Amino acid sequence: MEYVKLGNTGMDVSRICLGGMSFGDPDKWLHKWVLNEENSRVIIKRALDLGINFFDTANVYSLGESETILGRALKDYADRDQIVLATKVQGQMFEGPNGSGLSRKSIMSEIDKSLKRLDTDYVDLYIAHRWDYNTPIEETMEALHDVVKSGKARYIGASAMYAWQFQKALHVAEKNGWTKFISMQNHLNLIYREEEREMLPLCREEKIAVTPYSPLASGRLTRDWSETTKRSETDNIARSKYDATADIDKLIVERVAELAAKKDVSRADIALAWLLQKDQVVAPVIGATKVTQLENTLGALSVSLTEEDVHYLEELYSPHRIVGFS
Repeated sequence: MEYVKLGNTGMDVSRICLGGMSFGDPDKWLHKWVLNEENSRVIIKRALDLGINFFDTANVYSLGESETILGRALKDYADRDQIVLATKVQGQMFEGPNGSGLSRKSIMSEIDKSLKRLDTDYVDLYIAHRWDYNTPIEETMEALHDVVKSGKARYIGASAMYAWQFQKALHVAEKNGWTKFISMQNHLNLIYREEEREMLPLCREEKIAVTPYSPLASGRLTRDWSETTKRSETDNIARSKYDATADIDKLIVERVAELAAKKDVSRADIALAWLLQKDQVVAPVIGATKVTQLENTLGALSVSLTEEDVHYLEELYSPHRIVGFS
């Protein structure tokens, strides 16, 4: 495993981050393909054995069950001081007023609930999951600053928003002397590259770590286009992201398969190697429902793509509509 600094910080993270959306209770949330605790622990333990020290989840994943499962496993299997643990806030946790968002009330309440479920005194990275259009950004950034100053989070990050929104948040924090975002978890992969237009240049300029989610396009970059899985058949969110551009994306996926065969590596290795060669990409966030899926991602660290390889993978891309911000 390779380790690098998380953006402009002194904190070391593995170049692969294990995401926690796959862990939970299929009866508690919209994803029916998630793993129960017993099966989740097998994957978390294997990730640790492989040297992964960076774990990401969110309060909204299975309405807290993901945090609970991840927290228990890490407490049993890992040294907390070596682990970099991230969770998120913003999603709807209950019906009615104040059930979601980035108000001071929500942030201060949800950080305590997350810490209790994770069974830890602090998270290393606390992430604003989406932009909150109903709360002043000044209120959000001051509340996140206070979470850091209270010792409940070491750093703060953001996820899935427009570049102008991210820049506004950075400016508000700097102007007021508050804690600034140090990472951006955005939607980026070979068949969705809209973040290259504004967000990646902004992150490069501000020395922000990029930790892309859906780096394998919910598995579409790892298998034949006609092959289906339980997730591909039931994950309506993923289908809403990619089905509309299937004809274009299929050609790119075929090139991934061709290059993987040429280099005698997995398709996941090629897709992740493409991400890892980007300057600001620190650690793609990998989701796994099988140990083999997790193991098949590590080969990317030793795959070298030439300029010709990168051009071959990229040249068929066409603009896509913006998805993932809501």
